[in-house]
Amino acid sequence: MPTKSTLQDALKAKYSINKNITQSLSAVECEQLLTLLQDQPTATKLVKSFIAKNEELSQNNRNFGQQRSQAQKKLKSIQIENEKLEKDITALKDRRGRLSQEQQELEEQIKQLSEQNQTLSGKVQTLTTHNDELIDANEQLKKDNKDLKNIVDQIRLRLARDTKMLLEYEDSEIRKALIRLFRWTLG
Repeated sequence: MPTKSTLQDALKAKYSINKNITQSLSAVECEQLLTLLQDQPTATKLVKSFIAKNEELSQNNRNFGQQRSQAQKKLKSIQIENEKLEKDITALKDRRGRLSQEQQELEEQIKQLSEQNQTLSGKVQTLTTHNDELIDANEQLKKDNKDLKNIVDQIRLRLARDTKMLLEYEDSEIRKALIRLFRWTLG
């Protein structure tokens, strides 16, 4: 009878079943699982489905982990910056006992920048809405242009057909005038 490790290696090689999954199984259970997968294509398909979903979830976990790590780093740097700013404010208050003219101006600038930021956010929202409207209008114009081209092509086809019929008449002057008209309409 093969060892559990050998059976786990076979499951990993043939069906991509990770050894961590089969760790809780005994050697007999690993052998039964290997036999089941060899004999039952439906079971193999189910296992592959589980493996694919597990890989997808694993990838999602890695992505979320990376995002969480980035957010934690950013939070830490913001906290450090915030602590530094708090220390600076405390030092200034201790030295002067009140806000200096510079601090008042900076606070005023912060308020102004905040207001400007809100105004710009509103403008960005408006521009986004206008852009969406322009995209819709552009799509409609493309459809209208296509329809118009089809109409013009139908007119040209009809004109060519009618001109051909008129060219079958004997009068050469009519034929010459129609040829000029036909050439003029076709560009």
